[in-house]
Amino acid sequence: MEKLLQLFADVASLWGKYSATYISGMGKTLILAVTATLIGCLIGFVCGILQTIPYTKTDSVVKRFFLKLIRIVVRLYVEVFRGTPMVLQAVFIFYGLPYFTDNAVQFSGTAGIWLAAILVVSINTGAYMAESVRGGIISIDPGQTEGAKAIGMTHFQTMTSVVLPQALRNIMPQIGNNFIINVKDTSVMFIIGFTEFFATHRSVVGATFKYFPSATIEMVGYLTMTLIASFLLRWVESRMDGADSYELVQADALTMTAGTYHYPKRPEDVAERNLERKGGEHR
Repeated sequence: MEKLLQLFADVASLWGKYSATYISGMGKTLILAVTATLIGCLIGFVCGILQTIPYTKTDSVVKRFFLKLIRIVVRLYVEVFRGTPMVLQAVFIFYGLPYFTDNAVQFSGTAGIWLAAILVVSINTGAYMAESVRGGIISIDPGQTEGAKAIGMTHFQTMTSVVLPQALRNIMPQIGNNFIINVKDTSVMFIIGFTEFFATHRSVVGATFKYFPSATIEMVGYLTMTLIASFLLRWVESRMDGADSYELVQADALTMTAGTYHYPKRPEDVAERNLERKGGEHR
């Protein structure tokens, strides 16, 4: 119990002194995760669509050659960036590009570090999203694509108006999953000097030597960010689901079945019915 009280005291002391530093680190982590996830999704959509462009033996040799070449390049990109740790990708991009370009490309200063971090996380996210998008596209019933072509839609129109809207709904959970992963995996960007949330923890520990209390603050901070992100993403998914009942035809009076329409009563019709009713009473 004494150890637990001491932990609470140390955490309160660190938070009281370095709260602004911790919050700044959390803000940088969220900005990097959101930006890189959006760019990574764009990369993934482009790569996923390129991998699913159809071609047949009747197409020209040039078209088949370029489509096969594109698929090979995308495949290599996906396998390399999915098969290597992000921390090593950061090292290769941040230190490797200046090395191979004789310092013509350098990530110097705060802006350069931000650019390198966004580049690394975006490319890594794009590699994962490329496979998610490809899977989402091929999961759509081929009959819908055939029907779109039957009414004269081009491949571009079919993708943008028929396939992609449905594929987006199918891969929405994966997009949210990648965002949550990015919130946590940005912690490896300290290797290139990016001062995100985990780097803040390292600097506080270096100044106070209170590793576990600072790590406790880090754990609570990461858990808070991921839980809020999960809640928001589930809300977005529920909004994309639409209504539970699809019997929309019942709400439109113009589409009701015959015999259910109600017309306003005409005066002559009312008079005729009254006469019939009186005649029946006399009998």
